[in-house]
Amino acid sequence: MNLTDPTFDNSPEQIDATVAAAAAAADTYAAADAATRAALLRGLADALEAARDSLVPLADRESHLGPARLNGELDRTAFQLRGFATRVEAGDAFAHVDDPAVAGGPPAGHPALLRVRQPLGPVAMFAASNFPFAFSVLGGDTASALAAGCPVVVKGHPAHPELTRATAELAAGVVKAQGLPAGVFGLVEGAAVAVGVHLVQHPAIAAVAFTGSFRGGAALQAVANARPRPIPFFGELGSINPVIARPAVLAAQGPALATTLAGSITLGCGQFCTSPGVIVLPDDPASDSFVDALAAALSDARPHAMLTPGMRANFDAGVAGWAATPGVPWRVAPTDGGDAPTPALAVTDAATFIATPALHDEVFGPAALVVRTTSVDEAVAVLRAIGGSLTVTLWGAETDDAASRALVRAAMQTAGRVLFGGVPTGVAVTAGQQHGGPWPSSTRAETTSVGWAAMDRFLRPVALQDAPAWLQRLGGRPC
Repeated sequence: MNLTDPTFDNSPEQIDATVAAAAAAADTYAAADAATRAALLRGLADALEAARDSLVPLADRESHLGPARLNGELDRTAFQLRGFATRVEAGDAFAHVDDPAVAGGPPAGHPALLRVRQPLGPVAMFAASNFPFAFSVLGGDTASALAAGCPVVVKGHPAHPELTRATAELAAGVVKAQGLPAGVFGLVEGAAVAVGVHLVQHPAIAAVAFTGSFRGGAALQAVANARPRPIPFFGELGSINPVIARPAVLAAQGPALATTLAGSITLGCGQFCTSPGVIVLPDDPASDSFVDALAAALSDARPHAMLTPGMRANFDAGVAGWAATPGVPWRVAPTDGGDAPTPALAVTDAATFIATPALHDEVFGPAALVVRTTSVDEAVAVLRAIGGSLTVTLWGAETDDAASRALVRAAMQTAGRVLFGGVPTGVAVTAGQQHGGPWPSSTRAETTSVGWAAMDRFLRPVALQDAPAWLQRLGGRPC
């Protein structure tokens, strides 16, 4: 299908009808008990796995990510759906605080208060391009919103339209088979910006979950904020995920770390939100050897084609911007031609990096920028210049000393996840995960889009004062 064909875009009337169905289902689904929600989530996981043999080849044809990667991603998506089902059954979605009345006047005395959580209502979920299963139609945002008791209207990504429709049809079938209102799950499509804008502007949409580019996310957040009644916008926008290494660890493990890091930079052709984009190294001989080994490993790497021509164009523009910046020489220069980009590695010093805001922007693809520093204070200044990132990786901070503490403090102020070993690609779906960081990596640093706490985004606290007995008996479930 020609994605520029205007007939591909849903009309405003079609979008309105889909959102209206979600709004009509909102009260019924919000009141659904744990068994009902868990059954839906598990039913979606089962249906996804049952359709594996048709969905994976379809995803590969549209994304070029390969069957091995896509099968693993489908497994992750089913795991997420079942995991949220388990958390709903454990009572997470209905967590409440029962604060009995205390006789007397304030401040010691108070009425009976029952603090519960109310589902926000229909959630507009913008699917991502780089994870056609795990961050798309039935990905983590959809799973967490359904777990929270919110209908979902998915905005399909135009990079994989056939997979989007096939997965949405599967989901609609599960909703129908379980006797739930059809509006619990809906889909809108379109490559035009106006489609997403109209969806966010619809008065019945109560929240937005977005994974994508900084430019697109920031624009949609502005739309959400400009509504007569602004709504929460939970956006993951972009991240350069700095890796900081101290001298001792490079002297001891430099070659092995260089190989591991090169694999992380080129994994999935660098199209991961946690791909390491900035490597902060001291200006010393061990770091020189590390950069040599990293350059050699990247020169040998052969990434696959990028997801879309637009992403390739943006990657080429990003590395061209590095080349045009004084004081940023290549160690591995990108080459022209071919469907797949070649890895790129450039080097600069801390002063140039800090003084050049364009170097703080994400270059989405298999590229990294080495920043050489002369002190721990300079490394901290580099992190502060970045401002916000999904991750910071610290190698060699095992010793409790002033340098380690300074770097850890700066890393925790910069990122939502701080690693002390390994590489940032690979995000575990679990209770302790935090996938979200300060601006510009995400719009709500206090929330996560991965892990069981992701459902908290779609639940609003409400205090019920002197609630009648029948309401108390619901145990935190909306009526």
